[in-house]
Amino acid sequence: MNTPKISIQIVTWNSEKFISDCLASIFAQTYRNFSVLMIDNASVDETVEIVKTRFPEVKIITNSKNLGFSRAHNQGFVLTKNVEYVLVSNADIILEDNFLENLVKTAEDHSEAGSFSGKILRIEFTDFELNQQEKKKIIDTVGLSISKSRVFKDIGQGQNENPIFNRPGYVFGVSGALTFFRREALEDIKLEIKRNKLITNEEYYDEDFFAYREDIDLAWRLQTAGWRAYYEPEAVAYHFRSARAVSKKRPLAFIKNRREKSPLINYLSYRNHIYTLLKNEDWHNFLLDFPRILFFEKAKFWYILFFEPATLKAWRDIFKNFVLMLKKRRKISALHQINWRAIRKSFI
Repeated sequence: MNTPKISIQIVTWNSEKFISDCLASIFAQTYRNFSVLMIDNASVDETVEIVKTRFPEVKIITNSKNLGFSRAHNQGFVLTKNVEYVLVSNADIILEDNFLENLVKTAEDHSEAGSFSGKILRIEFTDFELNQQEKKKIIDTVGLSISKSRVFKDIGQGQNENPIFNRPGYVFGVSGALTFFRREALEDIKLEIKRNKLITNEEYYDEDFFAYREDIDLAWRLQTAGWRAYYEPEAVAYHFRSARAVSKKRPLAFIKNRREKSPLINYLSYRNHIYTLLKNEDWHNFLLDFPRILFFEKAKFWYILFFEPATLKAWRDIFKNFVLMLKKRRKISALHQINWRAIRKSFI
């Protein structure tokens, strides 16, 4: 039986409350041909010490400062080029025992796909101090969707589990909380970015994003290069997610939810959304959907102007990095394996 090698990589930052349960679920997998790499972004808690003591088989990279989600994972990607698959996992994820086994089988059966999502359900603390947890029959994500107004969503988030989520199939992309990548696809879509005269970075996730929305950007790039994304419901995992989905029919609840997020998250999410459009948007599809895009972006801008003025500093970064994003856009255009009509089929 073919047993492809998997590298599992986890970026941690003050993750002591989650990392033991995450790693215990990884080492309980029925599929055994894997190694684990942890990249720690300068945690000041006991994360690194816990892993060194309880899981000595984990290879650890310790950064002297928080490099962000994107750059830290890129460190891992560069070191694991000898494997067929890479599983990117948050520290606050718990896998069912057959998660890897089911995803490997699916990936081997779907060579056209470069990324894969399992069925990610919610898990919550019933007592944080005692580490008491409860697994929920509530969907966290089964993949990413993109609308014609360029709204990106975790499919099914916040909905009760039901038979519709038992159907495997194609999605636009996969949440960065837990993504199973085909290594070949990662190599196809990486960008070589010259940061100075001496250093050229291999960027899989965009390092200018730091964190948030980098999974959407990468999903779009994979689509452009002809790699599809696939959802496999038999691969089940659980995610401790602090943010909650809010119904489109409840604008006041949406505003409340947004206000509960930190200013940093709102700023990074907004800035990186614009970066994603600048880098990946096709002119044919942009013109076809311009009224929808304009309506959504104007509504969001006016909301930010009146209720989140601190987020407006994102435009400072957008103007500063505008030329850089266009350079990345040109590199992405060289990846094109499918035309704008094929990509459009992914929009809902």
